[in-house]
Amino acid sequence: MIRVVLVDDQELVRAGLRGLARRDGDIEVVGEAADGRAGLERVRELRPDVVLMDIRMPHLDGIAATARIAGDPALDSVRVIVLTTFDEDEDVLAALRAGAAGYLLKDVSPEDLRAAIRVVAGGDSLLSPSVTTTVLGQLGAGRAARIDPALLEGLTPREREVLALVGRGMSNAEIGEALTLSPATARTYVSRLLAKLGARDRSRLVVIAYESGLVTPGDHAP
Repeated sequence: MIRVVLVDDQELVRAGLRGLARRDGDIEVVGEAADGRAGLERVRELRPDVVLMDIRMPHLDGIAATARIAGDPALDSVRVIVLTTFDEDEDVLAALRAGAAGYLLKDVSPEDLRAAIRVVAGGDSLLSPSVTTTVLGQLGAGRAARIDPALLEGLTPREREVLALVGRGMSNAEIGEALTLSPATARTYVSRLLAKLGARDRSRLVVIAYESGLVTPGDHAP
């Protein structure tokens, strides 16, 4: 059973998400909160697998709450999906930098919401092509701080290739096909990258790939 905490300042939205999330029987909503500060307390208390986090909330916004969850070693197994009505460049990039494992709009279909929860609970990140394009556009316009390329000096050439493909939003299966590797081998490379770069999850690898300059606007997957 996948345990979920809902953090949203609108009770009606929480009620709707509660019903959508648990419909298939393998997802359980174990807690709710109406603002970021209370949500952080609930997450620390309940240690869920996944948090559905709104952005615009009183007391503590969703970006700040996500950053605190991602920065707490005691919550290392908790994954956050930012779920919002706002599709703004700054919000997408801020959510990924804060440590969100996914970013979805609230008009997502029930099936896609449940699939997203399962993907993130399974240890992967949910980064749609549209989100990837948005992040690339941000960085290409020079509106974001960049990471020192020296961070990548300890990577092998193959690891750099894999990181670049992760940065372009490719799945392990797609990376394996592009580099003639099995999906399991591709996953192993991604795990090594997480360890070497001190990244919490795949979302952070995407940001590192962009901000180090390894991936730039106009790049195309092989």
